[in-house]
Amino acid sequence: MKMMAAGRSKTEILKKTGSTVGVYQADFSVEAGEIFVIMGLSGSGKSTLIRLLNRLIEPTSGHIYLEGVDINAMDKQQLRAVRRHKMDMVFQNFGLLPNRTVQQNVEFGLEIRGVAAAERAQAAQKALAEMSLTPFADQYPEQLSGGMQQRVGLARALANDPDILLMDEAFSALDPLIRREMQDELIDLQANLQKTIIFITHDLNEALRIGDRIAVMRDGQIQQIGTGEEILTHPANDYVRTFTQDVDYTKVLTARNIMIPAVTINLAIDGPKMALRRMRHEETSMLIAIDKQRRLQGVITADGALSALKSGQPLIDYLRQDIPKIGPDTIANEIFNVIYAADTPVAVVDEQNKLLGVVIRGSVLEALADTESIAEATADPVAITSGSVTVKTGAHDNTTATPEKGV
Repeated sequence: MKMMAAGRSKTEILKKTGSTVGVYQADFSVEAGEIFVIMGLSGSGKSTLIRLLNRLIEPTSGHIYLEGVDINAMDKQQLRAVRRHKMDMVFQNFGLLPNRTVQQNVEFGLEIRGVAAAERAQAAQKALAEMSLTPFADQYPEQLSGGMQQRVGLARALANDPDILLMDEAFSALDPLIRREMQDELIDLQANLQKTIIFITHDLNEALRIGDRIAVMRDGQIQQIGTGEEILTHPANDYVRTFTQDVDYTKVLTARNIMIPAVTINLAIDGPKMALRRMRHEETSMLIAIDKQRRLQGVITADGALSALKSGQPLIDYLRQDIPKIGPDTIANEIFNVIYAADTPVAVVDEQNKLLGVVIRGSVLEALADTESIAEATADPVAITSGSVTVKTGAHDNTTATPEKGV
């Protein structure tokens, strides 16, 4: 401990004392309802760190607070209550009991807690339904694929209804396609259940896909904490910069990042002359049609506006409703498939069909090209300090660009 306080390296301490420093100077906070990802290479200390949170590994020093109560100061009975009621863990190797059925495995934690048979069966059935495992309730783990076994492990944790889920490389043993499906299921589950999830991974693309915030570890120390975008665009040091240089940006950038403002026409108040004037002023041959609440209606083309003017009919009679639309969190490689065959911009809308912006081919290609020089263009790295982390919630700031001419 004295050598650590003096700033000696992990390697030097190991050489002189024979003791390995697992985790040190790890100061961070996790907000209720967020997915907090801890990532790093093998030996970085990430799995040790998550086991410190529920004291599967006893910390040498420091404090671990759960809702203001120091877990490190709890006696065995208090710690047992936290493990049974407050937090649950999902392991990489599934940890299923081979002599029990799927439903019996899911019930196991509740059985240990002494929950009545009827009540735990009901909770298990609900968890199995959430994980689409109901038809397999009477089968045994060996009858299931790896992905389905991991679903059982997650269902077992959900049946206990913990406030916090600790997931230690839970998807690492799965094939890439199954792994992607499990990531999707976790994101969907979180949208419905709003658990606090601490997720360990060595895969940066996985961290970027599911994490609200990410902590990057190296040799037992946290190198940087931030959102995926903050870590990609403002790496704290050379290690983080090297770690992120091979990221597949088509799996990271979303419509929210690359959309541009739409040139719009309000069908409730604007007519053909206004449409043609706006097209001429904005140097475009197409307008996105909205209503008074900015809900997407379709597209008005120059030909349509001119025909409406000549015929004296309202613009809505020439409205095209075949404009493709996507959500703001659609990732870039999924946008390619939508935009490839489209002869209009792709509208980005929220759940109420309110227009947020548009994506065009040029903005997609420009965004992907610009990612190579983002790090060089940002002069000041993010400062990392110990202590609590302040998180701003709400809408993301969107950097907008001038609409492409002639779109």
